Amino acid sequence: MAIPIAQEIVARYENRSRASHAKDAGAKNFLPGGDTRSTTYFFPYPSYMEKGAGCFLYDADGNRYIDFLNNYTSLIHGHNSPAVNQAVFDQVARGVVFGAPANAQAELAEMICARVPGIDRVRFNNSGTEATMMAMRAARAHTGKDLIIKMDGGYHGHHDFAGVNVKPDFAATGIPTPSITWSGIPACVLDGMAVVPFNDLEITEQVLRKYQNQVAAIMMEPVLGAGGAIPPQPAYLEGMRALADQYGVLLIFDEIITFRVSLGGMQKITGVIPDLTTLGKIIGGGFPVGAFGGKQEIMARFDPAHPQTIYHGGTFCGQPVSMAAGVATLKQYGQPEIDRINALGERLAAGVDAAFKAAGLRGRSSGRGSLVQVHWTTNVATNSRQALLAMGRAADLPRLFHLELMNRGIFCATRGLFSVSTPMTETEIDQAIVAIGETLLLLKSHAHQVAPHLIVA
Repeated sequence: MAIPIAQEIVARYENRSRASHAKDAGAKNFLPGGDTRSTTYFFPYPSYMEKGAGCFLYDADGNRYIDFLNNYTSLIHGHNSPAVNQAVFDQVARGVVFGAPANAQAELAEMICARVPGIDRVRFNNSGTEATMMAMRAARAHTGKDLIIKMDGGYHGHHDFAGVNVKPDFAATGIPTPSITWSGIPACVLDGMAVVPFNDLEITEQVLRKYQNQVAAIMMEPVLGAGGAIPPQPAYLEGMRALADQYGVLLIFDEIITFRVSLGGMQKITGVIPDLTTLGKIIGGGFPVGAFGGKQEIMARFDPAHPQTIYHGGTFCGQPVSMAAGVATLKQYGQPEIDRINALGERLAAGVDAAFKAAGLRGRSSGRGSLVQVHWTTNVATNSRQALLAMGRAADLPRLFHLELMNRGIFCATRGLFSVSTPMTETEIDQAIVAIGETLLLLKSHAHQVAPHLIVA
């Protein structure tokens, strides 16, 4: 009797990752779930990665992968970049952290202010989570108002206020109902948050009218990231800027992921300039980092000499190693590099679309430049609810898709996000396209059973 495709995929994964399985089992004796990040877990267990070089990863069993995860888009130059490594080694030789300002901190700040149109002044912290938390605090302090509007299905890290509607309101037909996504967040945070769908100016204005004179800011990603790599519709970002101005609220762009798509992120491309911007990921060169910045009049209150200063501390904020790595990274990431990997991303997106068509399955890509997301529908998703509903209707196909790509040496995010790094060439992109096509063909018979609506008649 033939083994069902789903069982075959899992069995092949288990057979090629026995060392990872043993390491995972041992780690579970000391770490809940075997790791310290919920995002890295997948069924039946995650592979343990032992080494990275360029755009490749090597696991505990010696398997090689083309790394399209890049630690969730943070490694723009892949693994073991010589320039980044040298900057880190040099800084470590001088000292790791001082409890005082360091030269690399000011150097990276100057580079960011020069590149990002909406940043006159910037502050550093240790993660994107901290960056969005402090941007919200800055907006509340500047306006004297408490309410933050966020996108339904938008992800801004894991602090309490960011934990509202990370999972979108699937029942909403109009204004989404704010709800807490993760256990342990107090209900009182709902008093400080309102929610609107991405790409919907009409509902955003309804919420602004409803809470007139209560809203401090709108926080949004200019391309919805974890919610599906969904780009803005034409004139949407311009409309959000106009609404923010009309109702006297700040506009915050979370460009932690999208900073990579141009020298100055999506705001540089679109000309839509926010009042505050959050950054992270690539600006640390693979080391822990976050940043928030904006207009001088807003950021001025972080000056300890300001009469109404906003306290912002942290033992490792702006630590020199991350700053040195960030400087080296941005020096190696100019317009030629950006143009090249954006073109590679477009090649990958076209390959994903062609692979779904060739397999006779309904699916498509979305994203921007070097960021490519797989969607299990031919419809264009304009918000997170639509994207995640389509993924849910695909049953276990997204999970098996990810696992089979692992079997074929392609490492991407479990949600189907691919990010391109500068060590990649057309060769790696084309290898991924072939693997995606073969995987979809393998999954077609399973799709007939679990998601027949995805079969093209």
